[in-house]
Amino acid sequence: MLERSVQTTDLSDRVPPLGGRDGGPPPVAERLAGVLADVLGVPVLPDGDFFDDLGADSLVMARFCARVRKQADLPPVSIQDVYRHRTVTRLAAAVAPPPSAERAMADVLADVLGVPVEPDGDFFDDLGADSLVMARFCARVRKRADLPAVSIQDVYRHPTVRQLATALDTAAAAPAPLPAPPPAPIARRASAAEHALCGVLQLLVFLAYSYLVALLFVRGELWISDADGALDVYARAAVFGGAAFLGLCLLPVAVKWLLLGRTRPREIRVWSLTYVRFWVVKTLVRMNPLVLLFHGSPLFVLYLRALGARVGRGAVVFARQVPVCADLLTVGAGTVVRKDALISCYRATAGVITTGPVTLGRDVVVGEAAVLDIDTAMGDGAQLGHRSSLHTGQRVPAGASWHGSPAQPAGVDYRVVEPADCGTARRVVYSLVQLTGALLVTVPLAIGGIGFLLAVFPQLTEVLDAGPVLFTQPVFYLEVLLATAVLLLGSLVVGLLVALTVPRVLHLWVVPDRVHRLYGFQYSLHRTILRTSNIKPLTKLFGDSSAITTYLQAIGYDLSTVVQTGSNFGTGVKHETPFLSRVGSGTMVADGLSMANADYSSTSFRVSRTAIGADNFLGNAIVFPAGARTGDDCLLATKVMVPLHGEVRTGVGLLGSPAFEIPRSVQRDRSVDELMRGADPGRLLHAKNRHNLGTAGLFLLGRWTDLSAVTLLSLAAAEFYPRVGAVAVAAASVASVLFHLVFTALVERAAAGFRPQQPRICSILDRAFWSHERYWKLVARPDYLNGTPFKPLMWRLLGVRIGRRVFDDGCGMPERTLVTIGDECTLNAGSTIQCHSQEDGAFKLDRITVGAGVTVGVGTWVHYAVTVGDGAEIAPDSFLMKGEEVPPHGRWGGNPAVPLAAAPPALPAGPHDGTAVASARPAPPPRRGHPARGRHRPRPVPSRR
Repeated sequence: MLERSVQTTDLSDRVPPLGGRDGGPPPVAERLAGVLADVLGVPVLPDGDFFDDLGADSLVMARFCARVRKQADLPPVSIQDVYRHRTVTRLAAAVAPPPSAERAMADVLADVLGVPVEPDGDFFDDLGADSLVMARFCARVRKRADLPAVSIQDVYRHPTVRQLATALDTAAAAPAPLPAPPPAPIARRASAAEHALCGVLQLLVFLAYSYLVALLFVRGELWISDADGALDVYARAAVFGGAAFLGLCLLPVAVKWLLLGRTRPREIRVWSLTYVRFWVVKTLVRMNPLVLLFHGSPLFVLYLRALGARVGRGAVVFARQVPVCADLLTVGAGTVVRKDALISCYRATAGVITTGPVTLGRDVVVGEAAVLDIDTAMGDGAQLGHRSSLHTGQRVPAGASWHGSPAQPAGVDYRVVEPADCGTARRVVYSLVQLTGALLVTVPLAIGGIGFLLAVFPQLTEVLDAGPVLFTQPVFYLEVLLATAVLLLGSLVVGLLVALTVPRVLHLWVVPDRVHRLYGFQYSLHRTILRTSNIKPLTKLFGDSSAITTYLQAIGYDLSTVVQTGSNFGTGVKHETPFLSRVGSGTMVADGLSMANADYSSTSFRVSRTAIGADNFLGNAIVFPAGARTGDDCLLATKVMVPLHGEVRTGVGLLGSPAFEIPRSVQRDRSVDELMRGADPGRLLHAKNRHNLGTAGLFLLGRWTDLSAVTLLSLAAAEFYPRVGAVAVAAASVASVLFHLVFTALVERAAAGFRPQQPRICSILDRAFWSHERYWKLVARPDYLNGTPFKPLMWRLLGVRIGRRVFDDGCGMPERTLVTIGDECTLNAGSTIQCHSQEDGAFKLDRITVGAGVTVGVGTWVHYAVTVGDGAEIAPDSFLMKGEEVPPHGRWGGNPAVPLAAAPPALPAGPHDGTAVASARPAPPPRRGHPARGRHRPRPVPSRR
């Protein structure tokens, strides 16, 4: 289906005459026109363009597709079909079966029955056939070389000649059906007691870890504070910090081997005791300071090997996410895994975590933001493009280039950098320099910060020695507020100065379009530019306001002539180097843009100019590579795979992975712009700037309050330490986390006016949109509760209508009060449930409803106005477009998501954790009053005589 979406087919020979055989409209065209008229509320002409003439948009047409799928006598229609065939007549011609096939099947059945057959007559109720007669019909059809094979299951599913011909023609026209996910494992559901016990154990682990860290930290700080002079403080900080750093790096490795051992393909029931061990390992493995400091370094590869991964010589991994089941990861020599790729070696489905292998051969290229599900493989020399994915069971042949979600043959060379001389000695020297810098500079400054302050400013000791009476003096709190204000604003100013100066000096030695060796001088400069010019607090502060364009220009972006809208960029913009990032005049970017202006091999890298054309609009989560084949006046939809081949696209929209063309704009968006016609844009922009200035002030006020509270708790811990020891420091740490959770939740609800948000469509110059931007700036981010029963509790506190025992392994929800999630859903890591969309100057907001028992795959994006039925499953890295309606127990996937083929037969399962059961076990019956919680059982085919 996805492969057809990027091809153009001449359907003129299949377009039936408007009058049909008897002078009336063609049956399929007439029915499609009726469905669309019901959705639009206006009459529909067969040759009227859906977008230009009828004023529909993708949301309306998604609803149309959903209604068509519910009509048993109509062929299914996908959103790709709608964009490729933009009138009812052409759409009917594309999806309806050729009349010859329909007539031929009717003739065969008439010969079997011995009576005339009408195309719309039911085999059993109207024609009087039974299973024996239809078996003979199937046998005769299979003998016809000009007709597709028919099974008895097809007959029961499509009990008229017209429905049967339509279904078989649709299946035959698809060159490669999307792979369906394997059947969901059936496990005994966790009880309320098991769910609570898991939460208690996770809390106890957190408390124990906090106490251990506090104990070591206090002992070290006391030893450092006894130093005589700044030099002695530095020496002691380097010794203690080095020991602590090595301990924190080795602890996750030891815990992994102690609690999990060597992992193999298996199933782990969520909330079980085995899951608690899995969660502990996952949390520690991803908190390792090696992940923060050394991704993309040979030291990171050594860390993966220590966890059990089989990584070949010369492989390079730029992705930060560490696979928890590293034993199941194989990376061949010379392979490159680009940044933001997701390779976890596990996934969660229907309350069960399934681990499985990911195998990458020699000299493989995995593109930026790619997703590799379990049980996938890439042969030697294979390539996977950016914003692409491999679904379970997919194998990329050796030397092949694939892209898309799910991936398909591409014919595009993503290996664009020539190799360079980069031997083992260079990798060892680079690693030693990195480790030395961390142990002698970064760690001593972080660990010995308090000791340095006490040595340089002895008067601070007097504050700590003042005793409890200090907390009764109002001047003390004023001093704390003043000190934290200086600390917060000072850190922002220092960060801004670093971003404005350090990259600008260093980039002079990194020549564009020249191949440089990895792990050399230029590479070190390049990585420093990347770190010092991507300072998240600054883009968070300036994003969604007029200040972001000034900031980006100041750090090196070429923005041409800025057409200021006050919302030119969101709060999530990143790049490899700002000095080779160009954005054309009049272009707007929603959020999550990644300017991929550096290409890598396993031995070399090259930076190149990345240019976005003028008057573009970019949706969310877009990777924009150098050499992109897009020009001016393009709309790039959310999660689109920006093409690197073909002609330069101008004046069109691009959707999906791989991308296909859609209208650049639709009537509804133009009508939103017309709502602001007559208003003074300059006056509204000034008003928006004032509003955004207040938003920035509220953002800093929230950070200041949070920092002040943590400082007060730390001082209280120092006061109580002589009496209770390290318990005071651990308690302050836990109290700081609790305060942050409650305070940020309170700030977010206040930003929304302590009331649920409502669906709306408005212009970005509307005050309602400005208020929503303020809400985005102040939302809470409970990511560190991932995988615990406390995450759904936090969602409920933030306004999500969420059911019981929901497993959230890392899902994002920007608009919480518009989301409804049923009981026992499974939300995988990297998934997003987003209730809004911004396209040019139009902003749209609507609800999302996810039924009970739904699984949302890794990296999947669910758009607004979507309804997902109970028990449905959305495959990894899918984009479920706005307005879609997934039926109960449906299996959808792809970008954009479409219904998947029937699931393949289940393979023999791996070992279980002792609490999950094999998929052959009968499902429990539905609970009274909650039918959605019961597992779906397929109904037997009825006997029709």
